[in-house]
Amino acid sequence: MRNAQIKRKTAETDITLRLTLEGSGQGSIDSGCGFLDHMLTLFAAHGRFDLDLLCKGDVQVDDHHSVEDIGIALGEAFAVALGDKRGIHRYGHTVLPMDEALILSAVDLSGRGYLEYALELPAAKVGSFDTELVEEFFLAFVRKAGCTLHIRQLSGRNTHHIIEGAFKSVARSLREAIAPDMAYGDEIPSTKGLLT
Repeated sequence: MRNAQIKRKTAETDITLRLTLEGSGQGSIDSGCGFLDHMLTLFAAHGRFDLDLLCKGDVQVDDHHSVEDIGIALGEAFAVALGDKRGIHRYGHTVLPMDEALILSAVDLSGRGYLEYALELPAAKVGSFDTELVEEFFLAFVRKAGCTLHIRQLSGRNTHHIIEGAFKSVARSLREAIAPDMAYGDEIPSTKGLLT
């Protein structure tokens, strides 16, 4: 079973995160930010990842440090759990409808962190959550996970639905990318012989 436990402590955040890739979508999430809790719960459920997260951050300042550092910790957990990536499919993509929103995501577990982010969010906030932090979260995630991630909004007017669609779509793309690829068996799916 592929799993990882990450502890990250800075002057701004104190994070404990446990991830199991072959899970059932269960876990306990307390990021200190209600909206992010909801998005990560959806992420775990749609990726079928077991995710336990506790973050104590300086949310009295704002949510930025917590959101970014959770992205870092989650990306690191994926990198650790995947190891050398033998036998994985490597690529995954999903087009996900969320009511009027339609979101495309595609991932390559290449070992190289790159984010192409094309969400146009109509509102600057959902509740007290700054929507610009969605990009910060995914940027932190790809840098530590070592993956290429494209997220594109094909349609949508509701900020909440666009963001929710993005988290669900990315989770499903990751689920496809980490799945065993019978064609590769125990090989690393790269002509280079490694994915870094």
